[in-house]
Amino acid sequence: MAKHTVTLIEGDGIGPEVARAAVQVIEALGVAVTWEKVLVGQLAREKTGKLLPDGTLDSIAKNKVALKAPITTPIGEGYPSINVGIRQRLDLYSCVRPVKSIPGVKALYTDIDLVIIRENTEDLYAGKEHEVIPGVIESLKIITEKASTRIAEFAFRYALRNGRKKVTAIHKANIMKLSDGLFLECARAVAKRYPNIKYTEMIVDNTCLQLVAEPHQFDMLLTSNLYGDIISDLAAGLVGGIGVVPGANIGSEAAVFEAVHGSWPEAAGKNIANPAAMMLTAVMMLRHIGEGSAADRMEAAIFNVFRKGQVRTQDLGGKASTTEFTQEVIRNL
Repeated sequence: MAKHTVTLIEGDGIGPEVARAAVQVIEALGVAVTWEKVLVGQLAREKTGKLLPDGTLDSIAKNKVALKAPITTPIGEGYPSINVGIRQRLDLYSCVRPVKSIPGVKALYTDIDLVIIRENTEDLYAGKEHEVIPGVIESLKIITEKASTRIAEFAFRYALRNGRKKVTAIHKANIMKLSDGLFLECARAVAKRYPNIKYTEMIVDNTCLQLVAEPHQFDMLLTSNLYGDIISDLAAGLVGGIGVVPGANIGSEAAVFEAVHGSWPEAAGKNIANPAAMMLTAVMMLRHIGEGSAADRMEAAIFNVFRKGQVRTQDLGGKASTTEFTQEVIRNL
């Protein structure tokens, strides 16, 4: 049996509870994982003076893979986003957000299966802002040929590996002709090297409309950073919300798998959080480290709990605690 060492970031708020739930299911599967716990966020600041300690980044770089629960960046205190910091410093250039309908989860649609591939290191999220004069702030939108090409390459390779048939590049090049224009040029150049994958393009505002009106036309969406962030949450709304959607940030040397919802500090310690998104994120991690069979069993168990509909957390209309939901998933392995 292969042995794995994985960096575990338990996060803030409900983070430790949902992280614990995912870990318990993986342990019940019998996968040989050694968890290396590290600090990020408020607890890290209390103990080290930093929200994102160097030791945390070193652990992820060494182990090549991390499972990360939600964390909170203090708002209004001038701190840069911790999540963005992790992605940029480890060059986790691709954000992967599968959006898939789950049987038994009430949603607008019942048969959604799409994947959003989002560039993760630049665009407006590069954080290049300054005050021009008092009352006037300028933010720079950074789009480079290098980053645009490699995210397009990632998307088409993902399509080949996972049997996907179409990639749609999302843009606003009708207005931002240089920046989004460059993104499209790079996507087109890469698409020519993958003739068996259909390539299309769509303006971002029309994409939002089409996702709501006719989402089945999409297979994979390739986006720059800001558009991908917005579209990912919109798409999650089609299948029941961000509480049932996993995510990953993947680079050439490391990968961080993280639930996409927030840390919900008001619910911390109350044992009411829905751990499904964290569990499904762990499913993605298991596939990444070569534990495909265990990943399939874990995903099937989660889906089976939802399909039966007897054990649900409060956010999905039930009364089950985090612990009760976790135990039910384990019973269904």
